[in-house]
Parts: sequence; structure tokens; C-alpha cells
Amino acid sequence: MGSDLNQTVNNNGKGFPMLEKHRQQLILDILAKEQFASVKSLTEKLNASEATIRRDILKMSKRGEIKKIRGGAQSINPSSHKKHLSSSTFFVDKEKHTETKKRIAQRAAQLCKNGSSIIVNGGSSTYMMGEYLRDTKLNMLTNSFVLASYISQNTDIQVTLPGGEIYREQGIILSSYEKDNTEYYHSTMMFMGTAGIGPFGVMESDPLIIRSEQRLMKQTEKLVILADSTKLGKRSNFILCPLQDVDMLITDSNADPELIRHFEENDIKVIMVEAAND
Repeated sequence: MGSDLNQTVNNNGKGFPMLEKHRQQLILDILAKEQFASVKSLTEKLNASEATIRRDILKMSKRGEIKKIRGGAQSINPSSHKKHLSSSTFFVDKEKHTETKKRIAQRAAQLCKNGSSIIVNGGSSTYMMGEYLRDTKLNMLTNSFVLASYISQNTDIQVTLPGGEIYREQGIILSSYEKDNTEYYHSTMMFMGTAGIGPFGVMESDPLIIRSEQRLMKQTEKLVILADSTKLGKRSNFILCPLQDVDMLITDSNADPELIRHFEENDIKVIMVEAAND
């Protein structure tokens, strides 16, 4: 699994379209859950063109993996599809603003010093930190099993995983217990992505994840948010924490100056990387 994931992240430092085999696996995952999907909905979910999706559907139907129907595709047998640890939500998020996210992730990785202990929350931007931590000697606690897999196969970093159940939709491990092994872990920095950040605070789109993230936040000295400029000022369903809990924000040069000023007025150190054309 690690080598496949590495392929989608690395391409001489440049962003590129989702690999065909991954896109087609995501089509299987979507049909396994929804049984039917239109070409239009698949193009939106997978960030691909209609022509690309139609070619995928044709190829997959010829292989007998799905049924091609008018305007879309239908699952042949939803229960027979193999479940993958790398969820559709994770892969689709990772393909948006890829190069800018990689630059943000690289800058975040530069904050990690040899010998330190960090927490890295699950997410597409934080996953990309793994590539830039290869030569760093540190301890990491992460609830992202895809990041843990990459780190364990490509670095000498000591990785700790929290106890709990695999939450495939987001690619993370969630614990329903108030006390687990995370309460004994202390970090200098926690790195976290977000669905949105603005005057209202740091947003989260899934209520199941909030308790886990808040528990991890108690174990760190500084909270670092990784958010490309499209996430600034964006609202989601739930507030994870107020701005006063955030110590640092890493974003890109397309950020709204008014929002940046507001963050700095709330004692948040803002670091900006150059935005990419992606």
C-alpha cells in the first residue's frame, strides 16, 4: 500500500491527475456504497472530466466490474467489493490544490526538529508531510493509518497509533474511549488540517472526529493549522476550537489579507508559502 500511495504524492515535486487505477477503485468504492452513480456526480466527486469518467466506466464494464447504464454506472454486487484503507474522501481531498498543499506540508515539516515529539492529525495536507520528514529523527503520534504506513516504510521515525476503530471515510483511527494511550504522549507541536478557519474558529465537517481531535490537542504545547487559502473564511458544520487555541497557521500567498490580519490580531503566527498554479 505504501508504494501506491507514494506514487500519487510524488512526481518530481509536481502535482498531477489521479492515477487511473486509483480513480477506478474509487468508482468501485462509491458504487459499493451508493449502488448507482451518474457520470456527473462521479466527475464532481473525483475531480475528473466527463470524458475521463465515461472511458473508465466503459473499461470497467468490459472487465465485468460494474454495469454501464444510461447516464452512469451501477454496481454489480456491492457486497463483493474489497474495502480499502485509503478511502474515497481521503484520495479526492488529496487531489485538490496538490502542489500548494505540498508546499504547505514541506514548510510544516521544516518546523520539526530532530529529537522532538509531534502529533500529526489525519488529513490530505498533513499526509503530505511524510515525504519531507524522511531524514528527520523524531517521535510521531498520528491517528492517520495511511500516514503511519508511509512513515513506517520510508523513514526511521518512531510511530505511535492511538487505540480505536478504523474510520475508512477519513482514513483515520477513532477511539470512543475518553482514556487511551494518547493521554501519556506529550508533543511540542500538533499539526492539523481543517475544513475551514476564520473569525468563528477552526471548523470540522464530521462530529465523530471532533472528540478525538480535541483529546489530541490536550497533549501538545502548540497547535499548527495547515490550510490552503481556499479554506480561509470557509465555514463547515461544526466548530472544533476557537482561534485562541491556535498558535500557528501555514497557508499560501493567495490568502485574503483581511483574514490574515485578523489571525495575527488573535496572536496567531502566520506563515505563507508561494501559491502554485494548481
